[in-house]
Amino acid sequence: MKNKPHTPVGFNCGLEMKNRFMLAPMTNTQSHEDGILSDDEYHWLTMRAKGGFGLTMTCASHVQKIGKGFPGQLGIFSDVHIEGHQRLVNGIKAYDSLAVIQLHHAGMRSPYEVIKEKSVCPSDSEKHNARALSLDEVYQLRDDFIAAAVRAQKAGYDGVEVHGAHGYILTQFLSSKINKRNDEYGGPLENRARLLFEIVDGIRKACGLKFLLGVRLSPERFGMQLQDIKTITQQLVDLHNIDFLDISLWDVFKYPEDDMYQNKSLLEHFTEIDFKTVKWTVAGKINSAQDVHKVLDANVDFVSIGRSAILHHDFPMQVINNSNFVPTSLPVSKSYLEREGLGKDFISYMKRWNGFLKE
Repeated sequence: MKNKPHTPVGFNCGLEMKNRFMLAPMTNTQSHEDGILSDDEYHWLTMRAKGGFGLTMTCASHVQKIGKGFPGQLGIFSDVHIEGHQRLVNGIKAYDSLAVIQLHHAGMRSPYEVIKEKSVCPSDSEKHNARALSLDEVYQLRDDFIAAAVRAQKAGYDGVEVHGAHGYILTQFLSSKINKRNDEYGGPLENRARLLFEIVDGIRKACGLKFLLGVRLSPERFGMQLQDIKTITQQLVDLHNIDFLDISLWDVFKYPEDDMYQNKSLLEHFTEIDFKTVKWTVAGKINSAQDVHKVLDANVDFVSIGRSAILHHDFPMQVINNSNFVPTSLPVSKSYLEREGLGKDFISYMKRWNGFLKE
Protein backbone atom coordinates (compact mmCIF):
# COMPACT_ATOMS: atom_id res chain seq x y z
CA MET A 1 0.00 0.00 0.00
CA LYS A 2 1.41 3.37 -1.06
CA ASN A 3 -0.33 5.60 1.47
CA LYS A 4 -0.46 4.12 4.96
CA PRO A 5 -2.73 5.81 7.52
CA HIS A 6 0.06 6.67 9.93
CA THR A 7 2.50 8.15 7.40
CA PRO A 8 2.91 11.94 7.06
CA VAL A 9 1.78 14.12 4.17
CA GLY A 10 3.99 16.93 2.89
CA PHE A 11 2.44 19.97 1.19
CA ASN A 12 3.94 22.31 -1.38
CA CYS A 13 3.85 25.19 1.12
CA GLY A 14 6.34 23.31 3.32
CA LEU A 15 3.97 22.17 6.06
CA GLU A 16 3.63 18.53 7.01
CA MET A 17 0.57 16.67 8.28
CA LYS A 18 1.54 13.93 10.75
CA ASN A 19 -0.85 11.30 9.34
CA ARG A 20 -3.52 10.77 6.66
CA PHE A 21 -6.57 11.94 8.64
CA MET A 22 -8.38 15.26 8.26
CA LEU A 23 -11.39 16.22 10.34
CA ALA A 24 -14.10 17.10 7.84
CA PRO A 25 -15.61 20.59 8.19
CA MET A 26 -18.95 19.92 9.83
CA THR A 27 -21.96 22.07 10.63
CA ASN A 28 -22.46 21.94 14.39
CA THR A 29 -24.53 25.06 15.30
CA GLN A 30 -22.82 25.55 18.64
CA SER A 31 -20.98 28.88 18.51
CA HIS A 32 -22.47 32.24 19.46
CA GLU A 33 -24.96 34.00 17.17
CA ASP A 34 -22.52 36.85 16.54
CA GLY A 35 -20.00 34.35 15.15
CA ILE A 36 -17.72 34.35 18.19
CA LEU A 37 -16.24 31.02 19.22
CA SER A 38 -18.04 29.20 22.02
CA ASP A 39 -16.57 26.87 24.64
CA ASP A 40 -18.59 24.01 23.12
CA GLU A 41 -17.10 24.53 19.66
CA TYR A 42 -13.62 24.86 21.14
CA HIS A 43 -14.07 21.62 23.07
CA TRP A 44 -15.45 19.69 20.08
CA LEU A 45 -12.57 20.68 17.79
CA THR A 46 -9.65 20.44 20.22
CA MET A 47 -10.86 17.00 21.34
CA ARG A 48 -10.47 15.82 17.70
CA ALA A 49 -6.96 17.26 17.55
CA LYS A 50 -6.19 15.41 20.78
CA GLY A 51 -7.69 12.26 19.22
CA GLY A 52 -5.02 12.22 16.53
CA PHE A 53 -6.34 14.07 13.48
CA GLY A 54 -3.36 15.32 11.49
CA LEU A 55 -5.44 18.24 10.22
CA THR A 56 -8.31 19.69 12.22
CA MET A 57 -10.67 21.81 10.14
CA THR A 58 -13.32 24.10 11.54
CA CYS A 59 -16.93 24.12 10.41
CA ALA A 60 -17.79 26.40 7.53
CA SER A 61 -16.96 29.91 8.80
CA HIS A 62 -18.72 32.77 7.03
CA VAL A 63 -16.78 35.64 5.46
CA GLN A 64 -19.71 38.08 5.35
CA LYS A 65 -22.47 38.59 7.87
CA ILE A 66 -25.09 38.09 5.14
CA GLY A 67 -23.44 34.78 4.21
CA LYS A 68 -24.40 33.02 7.43
CA GLY A 69 -25.77 29.59 6.62
CA PHE A 70 -27.02 28.25 9.94
CA PRO A 71 -27.66 29.28 13.57
CA GLY A 72 -24.63 29.25 15.85
CA GLN A 73 -22.17 29.49 12.96
CA LEU A 74 -18.55 30.34 13.66
CA GLY A 75 -17.66 33.63 11.94
CA ILE A 76 -14.51 35.10 10.40
CA PHE A 77 -16.02 38.24 8.85
CA SER A 78 -14.82 40.69 11.52
CA ASP A 79 -11.73 41.38 13.60
CA VAL A 80 -13.92 40.81 16.66
CA HIS A 81 -13.64 37.10 15.88
CA ILE A 82 -9.84 36.95 15.95
CA GLU A 83 -9.42 36.45 19.70
CA GLY A 84 -11.62 33.35 19.70
CA HIS A 85 -9.83 31.94 16.69
CA GLN A 86 -6.45 32.50 18.36
CA ARG A 87 -7.65 30.46 21.33
CA LEU A 88 -8.90 27.71 19.02
CA VAL A 89 -5.68 27.62 16.99
CA ASN A 90 -3.58 27.29 20.12
CA GLY A 91 -5.81 24.47 21.39
CA ILE A 92 -5.54 22.55 18.11
CA LYS A 93 -1.81 23.05 17.64
CA ALA A 94 -1.12 21.88 21.19
CA TYR A 95 -1.77 18.35 19.89
CA ASP A 96 0.49 18.61 16.83
CA SER A 97 -2.45 18.98 14.45
CA LEU A 98 -2.58 21.45 11.59
CA ALA A 99 -5.21 24.13 12.26
CA VAL A 100 -7.23 25.03 9.16
CA ILE A 101 -10.38 27.15 8.82
CA GLN A 102 -12.96 26.68 6.10
CA LEU A 103 -14.01 29.97 4.46
CA HIS A 104 -17.68 30.00 3.53
CA HIS A 105 -20.59 32.04 2.26
CA ALA A 106 -24.01 30.41 1.95
CA GLY A 107 -25.36 32.75 -0.75
CA MET A 108 -28.96 31.87 -1.57
CA ARG A 109 -28.79 29.13 1.07
CA SER A 110 -28.68 31.71 3.87
CA PRO A 111 -32.07 31.26 5.60
CA TYR A 112 -34.17 34.42 5.94
CA GLU A 113 -34.88 33.61 9.59
CA VAL A 114 -31.12 33.52 10.24
CA ILE A 115 -29.96 36.67 8.38
CA LYS A 116 -33.26 38.66 8.61
CA GLU A 117 -33.00 39.89 5.01
CA LYS A 118 -33.02 38.59 1.46
CA SER A 119 -30.11 36.29 0.73
CA VAL A 120 -27.75 36.98 -2.17
CA CYS A 121 -27.00 34.94 -5.27
CA PRO A 122 -25.29 35.34 -8.66
CA SER A 123 -28.77 35.84 -10.15
CA ASP A 124 -32.24 36.57 -8.79
CA SER A 125 -33.92 33.44 -7.42
CA GLU A 126 -37.56 33.77 -6.48
CA LYS A 127 -37.58 30.19 -5.20
CA HIS A 128 -34.88 31.00 -2.63
CA ASN A 129 -36.02 34.59 -1.96
CA ALA A 130 -32.57 35.69 -3.14
CA ARG A 131 -31.45 38.78 -5.01
CA ALA A 132 -28.66 39.08 -7.55
CA LEU A 133 -25.34 40.56 -6.49
CA SER A 134 -24.30 43.73 -8.29
CA LEU A 135 -20.89 43.68 -9.96
CA ASP A 136 -19.47 45.82 -7.16
CA GLU A 137 -20.89 43.34 -4.64
CA VAL A 138 -19.16 40.48 -6.46
CA TYR A 139 -15.87 42.36 -6.16
CA GLN A 140 -16.61 42.94 -2.47
CA LEU A 141 -17.38 39.25 -1.97
CA ARG A 142 -14.04 38.33 -3.54
CA ASP A 143 -12.22 40.84 -1.34
CA ASP A 144 -14.01 39.63 1.80
CA PHE A 145 -12.96 36.01 1.18
CA ILE A 146 -9.38 37.25 0.86
CA ALA A 147 -9.69 39.48 3.95
CA ALA A 148 -11.03 36.52 5.94
CA ALA A 149 -7.96 34.49 4.97
CA VAL A 150 -5.69 37.32 6.11
CA ARG A 151 -7.66 37.45 9.36
CA ALA A 152 -7.23 33.69 9.77
CA GLN A 153 -3.50 33.95 9.18
CA LYS A 154 -3.32 36.72 11.79
CA ALA A 155 -5.12 34.41 14.23
CA GLY A 156 -2.44 31.80 13.67
CA TYR A 157 -4.13 29.26 11.41
CA ASP A 158 -1.81 27.11 9.32
CA GLY A 159 -4.11 27.61 6.36
CA VAL A 160 -7.59 27.93 4.89
CA GLU A 161 -9.94 25.90 2.74
CA VAL A 162 -12.14 27.83 0.29
CA HIS A 163 -15.62 26.26 0.29
CA GLY A 164 -16.66 25.87 -3.33
CA ALA A 165 -18.99 22.92 -2.75
CA HIS A 166 -22.47 21.87 -1.58
CA GLY A 167 -24.50 24.54 -3.29
CA TYR A 168 -23.08 27.53 -1.43
CA ILE A 169 -22.22 30.79 -3.12
CA LEU A 170 -19.13 29.73 -5.08
CA THR A 171 -21.02 26.65 -6.30
CA GLN A 172 -23.85 28.97 -7.30
CA PHE A 173 -21.42 30.91 -9.48
CA LEU A 174 -20.04 27.68 -10.97
CA SER A 175 -23.52 26.36 -11.85
CA SER A 176 -24.88 27.15 -15.30
CA LYS A 177 -28.38 26.39 -13.93
CA ILE A 178 -28.17 28.98 -11.14
CA ASN A 179 -25.78 31.57 -12.57
CA LYS A 180 -27.56 33.56 -15.29
CA ARG A 181 -25.26 36.59 -15.20
CA ASN A 182 -24.25 38.26 -18.47
CA ASP A 183 -21.07 39.95 -17.21
CA GLU A 184 -17.56 38.52 -16.75
CA TYR A 185 -18.80 36.25 -13.95
CA GLY A 186 -21.50 34.49 -15.98
CA GLY A 187 -21.91 32.51 -19.19
CA PRO A 188 -19.13 30.06 -20.17
CA LEU A 189 -17.32 27.98 -17.54
CA GLU A 190 -14.29 30.27 -17.76
CA ASN A 191 -16.44 33.16 -16.49
CA ARG A 192 -18.39 31.13 -13.94
CA ALA A 193 -15.10 29.91 -12.40
CA ARG A 194 -13.55 33.39 -12.41
CA LEU A 195 -14.63 34.33 -8.87
CA LEU A 196 -13.24 31.11 -7.36
CA PHE A 197 -9.93 31.54 -9.15
CA GLU A 198 -9.65 35.22 -8.20
CA ILE A 199 -10.27 34.34 -4.55
CA VAL A 200 -7.67 31.57 -4.58
CA ASP A 201 -5.06 33.71 -6.33
CA GLY A 202 -5.84 36.67 -4.05
CA ILE A 203 -5.38 34.58 -0.91
CA ARG A 204 -2.07 33.22 -2.14
CA LYS A 205 -0.81 36.71 -2.94
CA ALA A 206 -1.99 38.16 0.38
CA CYS A 207 -0.92 35.28 2.65
CA GLY A 208 2.27 34.11 0.95
CA LEU A 209 3.73 30.84 -0.24
CA LYS A 210 4.01 29.21 3.21
CA PHE A 211 0.29 29.39 3.97
CA LEU A 212 -1.66 26.16 3.43
CA LEU A 213 -4.33 26.75 0.80
CA GLY A 214 -7.02 24.28 -0.20
CA VAL A 215 -10.30 24.26 -2.12
CA ARG A 216 -13.39 22.10 -1.56
CA LEU A 217 -15.47 21.07 -4.58
CA SER A 218 -18.41 18.70 -5.09
CA PRO A 219 -19.14 17.21 -8.54
CA GLU A 220 -22.86 16.55 -8.20
CA ARG A 221 -26.12 18.17 -6.99
CA PHE A 222 -26.89 21.91 -6.86
CA GLY A 223 -26.51 22.30 -10.62
CA MET A 224 -22.99 20.89 -10.75
CA GLN A 225 -21.77 18.99 -13.81
CA LEU A 226 -19.14 16.30 -13.25
CA GLN A 227 -17.07 17.26 -16.29
CA ASP A 228 -17.07 20.95 -15.29
CA ILE A 229 -15.75 20.09 -11.83
CA LYS A 230 -13.08 17.80 -13.28
CA THR A 231 -12.02 20.65 -15.58
CA ILE A 232 -11.90 23.15 -12.70
CA THR A 233 -9.97 20.64 -10.57
CA GLN A 234 -7.31 20.26 -13.26
CA GLN A 235 -7.13 24.04 -13.76
CA LEU A 236 -6.65 24.60 -10.03
CA VAL A 237 -3.75 22.13 -10.13
CA ASP A 238 -2.19 23.48 -13.32
CA LEU A 239 -2.71 27.23 -13.09
CA HIS A 240 -3.30 28.17 -9.45
CA ASN A 241 -0.89 27.76 -6.58
CA ILE A 242 -2.86 25.58 -4.18
CA ASP A 243 -1.70 22.90 -1.74
CA PHE A 244 -4.67 20.54 -1.63
CA LEU A 245 -8.07 19.75 -3.10
CA ASP A 246 -10.93 18.41 -1.01
CA ILE A 247 -13.44 16.55 -3.20
CA SER A 248 -16.74 15.92 -1.44
CA LEU A 249 -18.39 12.91 -3.11
CA TRP A 250 -21.28 12.26 -0.64
CA ASP A 251 -20.31 8.61 -0.97
CA VAL A 252 -16.79 7.80 -2.15
CA PHE A 253 -17.86 4.41 -3.50
CA LYS A 254 -20.92 5.49 -5.50
CA TYR A 255 -21.28 5.84 -9.25
CA PRO A 256 -22.17 9.18 -10.88
CA GLU A 257 -25.82 10.17 -11.07
CA ASP A 258 -25.33 11.28 -14.69
CA ASP A 259 -25.86 8.32 -17.05
CA MET A 260 -23.11 9.62 -19.33
CA TYR A 261 -20.40 8.93 -16.74
CA GLN A 262 -21.42 5.61 -15.20
CA ASN A 263 -18.56 3.69 -16.78
CA LYS A 264 -16.61 4.20 -13.52
CA SER A 265 -17.13 5.27 -9.92
CA LEU A 266 -17.00 8.91 -8.87
CA LEU A 267 -13.72 8.21 -7.10
CA GLU A 268 -12.24 6.71 -10.28
CA HIS A 269 -13.24 9.83 -12.22
CA PHE A 270 -10.96 11.84 -9.94
CA THR A 271 -8.10 9.35 -9.60
CA GLU A 272 -7.53 9.78 -13.35
CA ILE A 273 -6.77 13.49 -12.85
CA ASP A 274 -3.09 14.48 -12.78
CA PHE A 275 -2.76 16.16 -9.38
CA LYS A 276 1.00 16.63 -9.84
CA THR A 277 2.37 17.82 -6.47
CA VAL A 278 -1.03 19.00 -5.19
CA LYS A 279 -2.39 16.69 -2.49
CA TRP A 280 -6.02 15.62 -2.46
CA THR A 281 -8.58 14.18 -0.14
CA VAL A 282 -12.11 12.84 -0.50
CA ALA A 283 -15.12 12.79 1.81
CA GLY A 284 -18.26 10.69 1.88
CA LYS A 285 -19.10 7.61 3.95
CA ILE A 286 -15.53 6.74 4.87
CA ASN A 287 -16.67 5.09 8.08
CA SER A 288 -14.41 2.13 8.95
CA ALA A 289 -10.73 1.24 8.88
CA GLN A 290 -11.43 -0.88 5.79
CA ASP A 291 -12.94 2.18 4.05
CA VAL A 292 -9.86 4.24 4.94
CA HIS A 293 -7.53 1.61 3.48
CA LYS A 294 -9.62 1.32 0.28
CA VAL A 295 -9.45 5.08 -0.32
CA LEU A 296 -5.74 5.36 0.44
CA ASP A 297 -5.07 2.34 -1.79
CA ALA A 298 -6.73 4.29 -4.62
CA ASN A 299 -3.84 6.81 -4.35
CA VAL A 300 -5.87 9.44 -2.52
CA ASP A 301 -3.40 11.32 -0.28
CA PHE A 302 -5.54 11.60 2.87
CA VAL A 303 -9.09 10.96 4.08
CA SER A 304 -11.68 13.45 5.30
CA ILE A 305 -13.69 11.99 8.19
CA GLY A 306 -17.12 13.21 9.30
CA ARG A 307 -19.58 10.78 10.86
CA SER A 308 -16.92 8.52 12.39
CA ALA A 309 -15.19 11.56 13.87
CA ILE A 310 -18.43 12.43 15.66
CA LEU A 311 -18.68 8.89 17.01
CA HIS A 312 -14.98 8.57 17.91
CA HIS A 313 -12.86 11.62 18.70
CA ASP A 314 -9.82 9.31 18.41
CA PHE A 315 -10.83 7.65 15.12
CA PRO A 316 -7.34 8.11 13.61
CA MET A 317 -5.67 6.30 16.49
CA GLN A 318 -8.28 3.54 16.40
CA VAL A 319 -7.63 2.91 12.69
CA ILE A 320 -3.85 3.17 12.96
CA ASN A 321 -3.86 0.62 15.79
CA ASN A 322 -6.48 -1.72 14.31
CA SER A 323 -6.88 -2.28 10.57
CA ASN A 324 -10.27 -3.93 11.24
CA PHE A 325 -11.73 -1.11 13.35
CA VAL A 326 -15.46 -0.55 12.92
CA PRO A 327 -17.25 2.42 14.56
CA THR A 328 -19.83 1.91 17.27
CA SER A 329 -23.24 0.98 15.89
CA LEU A 330 -26.09 3.46 15.51
CA PRO A 331 -28.18 4.88 17.01
CA VAL A 332 -26.22 6.31 19.95
CA SER A 333 -27.42 8.09 23.08
CA LYS A 334 -27.10 11.76 24.01
CA SER A 335 -24.82 10.78 26.88
CA TYR A 336 -22.55 8.93 24.44
CA LEU A 337 -22.22 12.06 22.29
CA GLU A 338 -21.61 14.20 25.35
CA ARG A 339 -18.69 11.94 26.26
CA GLU A 340 -17.40 12.39 22.72
CA GLY A 341 -17.31 16.16 23.14
CA LEU A 342 -20.51 17.38 21.46
CA GLY A 343 -22.36 20.27 23.05
CA LYS A 344 -26.13 20.34 23.51
CA ASP A 345 -26.77 22.34 20.31
CA PHE A 346 -24.67 19.96 18.24
CA ILE A 347 -26.44 16.97 19.75
CA SER A 348 -29.79 18.58 18.94
CA TYR A 349 -28.61 19.18 15.36
CA MET A 350 -27.74 15.48 15.03
CA LYS A 351 -31.46 14.67 15.27
CA ARG A 352 -31.55 15.66 11.58
CA TRP A 353 -29.44 12.63 10.73
CA ASN A 354 -31.94 9.81 10.35
CA GLY A 355 -31.23 6.90 12.68
CA PHE A 356 -28.21 8.54 14.35
CA LEU A 357 -29.58 9.52 17.76
CA LYS A 358 -31.64 7.38 20.11
CA GLU A 359 -35.07 8.81 20.86
